[in-house]
Amino acid sequence: MKIRQALKMALRSILGNKGRSVLTMLGIIIGIASVMTIVSVVNGQNQQSLKQFEAMGVNRISVSLSMYDGRDTFQELYNYCNSLGKDLVVGVTPSGYASATVVYGTKNSEAMQGNYENMYSEDGTVRTDLELPPDLYYGSDQYAACNNFQIEKGRDLSFLDVEQYHQVCVMGARAARNFFGYADPLGKDLMVNGYPFKVVGVYAEKDPDSPYSQDNIIVFPYTANRLISPGQSINEFVVKAASREATDEAISRLNSFLAGLTGNGERGWGNAYSDNQWQNSMNEQAAMMSMVLGGIAAISLLVGGIGIMNIMLVTVTERTREIGIRRAIGAERSSIVTQFLIEAAMLCGIGGIIGIAIGTVATRLTGQLLVKMDIWPSLSITLGAFLLSVMLGILFGIYPAAKASKLQPVEALRAE
Repeated sequence: MKIRQALKMALRSILGNKGRSVLTMLGIIIGIASVMTIVSVVNGQNQQSLKQFEAMGVNRISVSLSMYDGRDTFQELYNYCNSLGKDLVVGVTPSGYASATVVYGTKNSEAMQGNYENMYSEDGTVRTDLELPPDLYYGSDQYAACNNFQIEKGRDLSFLDVEQYHQVCVMGARAARNFFGYADPLGKDLMVNGYPFKVVGVYAEKDPDSPYSQDNIIVFPYTANRLISPGQSINEFVVKAASREATDEAISRLNSFLAGLTGNGERGWGNAYSDNQWQNSMNEQAAMMSMVLGGIAAISLLVGGIGIMNIMLVTVTERTREIGIRRAIGAERSSIVTQFLIEAAMLCGIGGIIGIAIGTVATRLTGQLLVKMDIWPSLSITLGAFLLSVMLGILFGIYPAAKASKLQPVEALRAE
């Protein structure tokens, strides 16, 4: 039997029993739609998280360091990291967070706090046009290198700014827009807890689509904490390794340095660990979640496959005389097997296409309603879902097809 003829016969059989065919496909449709939706949403959320990590910069090493006598240790850490060379460490900076009120003209960061109440628009999406209060950070002259920023206007913090306690700052693109609109912020003074800080630079925008944008920041020399938040200790730092390969060696050297500086815990405490570990852990958790949730949804595919097998067995019974006639006039067993496998595969394939359409709509809705993201199923997931549905038809159609091909012509012709 030619494949084209088998396809026509399969389609005629499916259309001849529309109600039964739809009910048979239902398990496949639900299973494919469920697996597509779950896997797509989990993957989309994971990709969004990875983009945020990449925006912050890869190969970052977090360092926690504190001395019991309260002395400033950053200069020692700074000197040690610079001694390691650029092939191992690109830069080092404090990552301390400052709590202060920033004022320029009528713009006040404290008044911006109220905008958090209006974060969502009427359609449920997160707004990115609100003036939210900026995050204030202390940094060194290597802050931009450690956090993946590029200067767009003016200059970055310098070593002299830190050493000579200059009252200057560098703004992220979103923060500059919130306070100055379209005016040039360079040379303007921000009042921070009542002290003037001159804007000397603006970082290029790198995170425009997030409401909690990494561009909504203001960075001060870390020595400015004596004015902004006197008495605050800076115990958290970021070291940027030159590459992923250099990260492990840099962590090993840093931990040895910290052990010596703190006297193995006698004079203080310190620890260095890679931010890459968080990314790897997130990838593993996302993969595990996809497998678990996808496995649960795949149960409906198994049920659908059993339904396919059941209906094909019924079809074999209904068409026993037809099979007997074909066998009597010389049809080979292989042609009988091919006919029933094609019919089972077509039944599941049509169900798979319907499931893909429903899964795409469900993915879009779930992405918007649950995780506030614009998610589309990837091409690989879509193709995989279709191939899976066809394979299920073939797998669960093998037994009915084999049973049909083994019917003896004489016995089949006697069937009522």
